[in-house]
This record gives sequence, structure tokens and C-alpha cells, in this order.
Amino acid sequence: MSPRQSPKKMNPILGLGLLLAGLLTVESLQQPNLPLKNHVPVSQIESWKGRRAAQELTKRNTEFGFKLFRKLASNSPDKNIFFSPLSISSAFAMLSLGAQDSTLDEIKEGFNFRDIPEKDLHEAFHYLIHRINQEGQNLKLNLTNTLFIDKKLKPQKKFLTNVKNQYNADTVPVNFQNLEDTRRQINDYINQKTQGKINNLIKNIDPGTVMLLTNCIFFLARWKQEFDPKATKEEDFILDGNKSVKVPMMFRGGIYEAGYDEQLSCTVLEMPYQGTITAIFILPDKGKMKNVEEAIKTDTLVRWKKLTTRKVVDISLPRFSITGTYDLKRTLSYLGITKIFEEHGDLTRISPHRSLKVGEAVHKAVLKMDEKGTEGAAGSGAQTLPMEKPLSITINRSFLVLIEDSVLSTIIFVGKITNPTGA
Repeated sequence: MSPRQSPKKMNPILGLGLLLAGLLTVESLQQPNLPLKNHVPVSQIESWKGRRAAQELTKRNTEFGFKLFRKLASNSPDKNIFFSPLSISSAFAMLSLGAQDSTLDEIKEGFNFRDIPEKDLHEAFHYLIHRINQEGQNLKLNLTNTLFIDKKLKPQKKFLTNVKNQYNADTVPVNFQNLEDTRRQINDYINQKTQGKINNLIKNIDPGTVMLLTNCIFFLARWKQEFDPKATKEEDFILDGNKSVKVPMMFRGGIYEAGYDEQLSCTVLEMPYQGTITAIFILPDKGKMKNVEEAIKTDTLVRWKKLTTRKVVDISLPRFSITGTYDLKRTLSYLGITKIFEEHGDLTRISPHRSLKVGEAVHKAVLKMDEKGTEGAAGSGAQTLPMEKPLSITINRSFLVLIEDSVLSTIIFVGKITNPTGA
């Protein structure tokens, strides 16, 4: 079907696509021995105001992430869930630079941006994006925004300047008249940005599309304390309904932050990666997952952090890789965000003389967890453990995982693993 077959109107609705990719994987980083660094010297972006706005924004983002998680969990209680709230909210905040009136109000409401002055919101994302973009020998964390714009569409200069300055977004001119070539070009771009881990994100492009926004968040890291692959053994992982599947279960004894929440009947464990990123595992007692899901909010997370203490822990954790793919049109409609996808949505700050709507919005996130950080590099060595009876934590039933940048308490990924085999 060619774009010429779209409905004939004096002022046709033109499509704007939105593709969000998130990748988290623990594996070898084939990079020179570099110190950890931010892409832009912090001194250029460090400002009390930017940091303060970013701290407020991270609270809002966390609440949005948990709100979306609760909705997804209640709609599909037996399914694996994995997404990046930071990827989704930063893409829509960027898009809000082109929205106004009720379309803008709906984005602000759905993403918990209300009451934040627009200038502060975009400054906060600017600070956050620079803050989390880090690269070193043992960690690569990168958030990139790109606009693929049809050569015919002449967006407002102000919009393009703002997305570049505030969201560090690249603009790539393409020809949407040739949908197949453009689809291939954008998929190749995302494949390259996620180092080959996310490919063929776009299955097809709606005829009439003139702009496509992609957001990729890419995280490769090593555990601060690695697992020994020789200790990994095949064991049972209990599924809902008391069925089980065999999974490779990793094992490690070490010192970790851990605790038990009496109120919600769940065990909380923090496992640090290299750098400032931490994985927080929440293992509800049998039959208590629903209680935890319904209660998960920002203040729940704060409480969990207060109840964890450093102790000797024997951890058993499945090795797995899962993918979450979401149609954001449907997913965000649960939170009342619909106008941006409709013909009467207002995106005139992108292009005042064209009617734009978001035609397609897809978010795909991949989570891979295994023993290794490195191949051919020195491991982190054995820890000397105090002589105390270890707390045993065996993650062999449905659990939650949060990936957080600890400096600003930014939740980068939210996941629920009901079946590590992905079936």
C-alpha cells in the first residue's frame, strides 16, 4: 500500500511514529581499560537548579513506572513484564515540546509531569540524560533520542532546536515515500545503537508517516561481584499453578544489602553492578505477589531501602533472557493518554500547518542476566566473609526486579519474571 492510497483530504493527517528500545545485559565489554566517564563534562551541565529539578522528576518518573507496572500486572497476572519507564517518559516529554492544549495536558497528567513548569521539566530531563550516559571498561549506559523526518515535512526550527539542546536528539532526514527502505534504515540504526541486540523493531511503517521518533536505552554492565559459572546448576523454578520449569540457577555467597518486609511478606535484595547502578530484587512469599504488586509505590521503595542491611547472603538466581514488547497506544490508554494518537490531537508546535498524530508507538525492552561480567579479564576476586550464618535467598519463583541509578535514585527498568524461560 503506497502513501498515495491514504484518504484524500485538503489537510491529511500525517503519521508520527514512536519506537522505544531498551536493553539491559550483563556481559563482557570489549573495550579498552577506560575510567568511567560521562559523555559531557559534568561541569558544563552541573547546576543546582538542574539537579534539584532532576531529583523531583525522578520521583515523578518512578511513580509513573510503578503506575504503569501495576496496570500491566493486573491486566496480565501470569506474564513476564519488562520495560523502561525512563525511556517511555523521556520520549513523551520530548514529544510534549511539540504538543499544546489538551494533548499536552493529557501527557502531563499521564506521566505525572503536572505542576512542573515546562522549562524545569525539560531542564530536568537534560540533566538526567547527561547524568546517566556513562561509559567505562565495566559499564556502558546510554540513552539516545533520534528523529527521522521526511524531507517534505518542515518542522518548526524552535522544536528542532529544543529537542537537540534539551534531549540531545539527532535529526536524520529520510524519504518516507519509500517505506521499505526507510524501515530498513531505521531498524539498522536501532540495531547498531543496541549493539545488535534489538533488531527488526519496526515491522512496518504506516503509509502517511512523515516523522518517526526513536528512543534507545542501552545498558551493558558487569556485576560488582560476579558469579562463578562452575557453580551454576539446573534447578526447578516454580511457576504459578505449582508447575515448574528447569532453569540454570546461578549461585554466589557474598555480602549484600538484604532484608525482609513483614508488612508485605517479601524479601528484598540489592545487587550492585559496576558503577552506580544497582539491581533490586523483590521476592514475595508464596501467594503474596498480588499484595506486593498492588502496594508498589515510591514510598514502598523508600521503605524497602531502609529495612535492608549489609549481611552475608547465599544467593541463588536464575540465568535468563527475556523480552518485553508493548504497543504503547494500548498500554498508555490505560493511563488516560489517548489524544496524541488521535486525529484531533494537537502537535502544532512541531509543524503548525500540518495535522500530526502518533500513528505507531512501540516499546521493546530486553533483559539478560548471567554470571559473567568478563571474558579474559580478571574477575573481582573472592570476598573475605565474616563468620556468621549466611542468609539464604533462593529466587526460584515469581519475582520483581528494579534497575536503579543510585546517584539520583532513577529507576531505569522495571521487571516481573514469572517464567525465566520466557515461555
